[in-house]
Amino acid sequence: MTPIAWFICWSSAALLLHVFVGYPVLVWLQARVRPRPVARRAILPTVSIVIAVHDGERFVRAKLANLRQLDYPTELIDIVLVCDGCHDATVTIARRSTDPRLTVLDHPNRRGKAACLNDAVALTRGEVLLFTDVRQRLSPMAVKELVANLGDPEVGAVTGELHMENVRSGFAQGVDFYWRYEKGIRHAESLSGSTIGVTGALYAMRRSLFRPLPPGTVLDDVLVPMRVAALGKRVVFEPKAMAWDQPSQQPAEERRRKIRTLAGNYQLIQMAPWLLVPWSNPLWFRFVSHKLLRLLAPWLIVALTISSGLLVTRHAMYATAFGALVTGMLMVGLALLPSRLGRLPPLRIALAFFYLNLFAAQALVAFARNRRLHLW
Repeated sequence: MTPIAWFICWSSAALLLHVFVGYPVLVWLQARVRPRPVARRAILPTVSIVIAVHDGERFVRAKLANLRQLDYPTELIDIVLVCDGCHDATVTIARRSTDPRLTVLDHPNRRGKAACLNDAVALTRGEVLLFTDVRQRLSPMAVKELVANLGDPEVGAVTGELHMENVRSGFAQGVDFYWRYEKGIRHAESLSGSTIGVTGALYAMRRSLFRPLPPGTVLDDVLVPMRVAALGKRVVFEPKAMAWDQPSQQPAEERRRKIRTLAGNYQLIQMAPWLLVPWSNPLWFRFVSHKLLRLLAPWLIVALTISSGLLVTRHAMYATAFGALVTGMLMVGLALLPSRLGRLPPLRIALAFFYLNLFAAQALVAFARNRRLHLW
């Protein structure tokens, strides 16, 4: 039993260290030692803004007003808002808009975001496609900053930066810390080549590179950039193109959304198995390190806890590892207590880390039970 426990302990520890420390440090070093700057140019191509929405009456009026405030020639923009089985007043509110650039599509039966994006793109005329969600507010310069990156012929897609506002609870602060960590990785990936994913809240691409999405695709913000990279173009990160959103304040609010998006990674592997093939996926190492191994993290943590517990009397190193894992569990427990103690930064981070990995474990179960993720 000891050799098996030893192998599990060391392999789990090595993979966890690579996922959360080694890979981020590696891409940071690549960005520092061998940077690949983007040759930005102030260009003004025609831009088609595409928004898919389901029951978004709370946000659609503000979103359309926000789009009217973009600092970009109005005659160069068209907007397609496609409503996916909306049962509220989204369509009514959108059609009251006096913006002549807006086209509203209403699909009475819910078909999923991918089908809506395909329909919307078919109606657009822009050289650049800009995808955004109904909930987030965009900075006035967002479009100009994104398309400036497309002035570089090597760049095929570019993502903006999503900022969290109204971060009140300890859980939300922990999630905000994690999101800042994630954005740091994406920035380093971009500076050293290409980033793996884009933020669905704000990303743009060359229209010529868009291919219709498979029905039911959940993670268009991963599949689209991976397709762009497979065509030999870069996918970059533009921090000056900003969008703002509000995080979930409690784990229960975040659970459904996070499980769905994490389960979408399993769907993506099933839908696009070429992503797992190094000679088909030019970003294979980054995809495995940044996406796939993250899905394994909760199981690796469990394996490391059990194996180091079995080896705890063999060496102080195993005792230290086991003690650190138990300490982490205690920190999560303290963070859940209704006291000021739970608002301490280390406890907030531990709580967010626990829940994000719990959701990742639940995502595998959810996907196994329900493959029709797009209809959740």
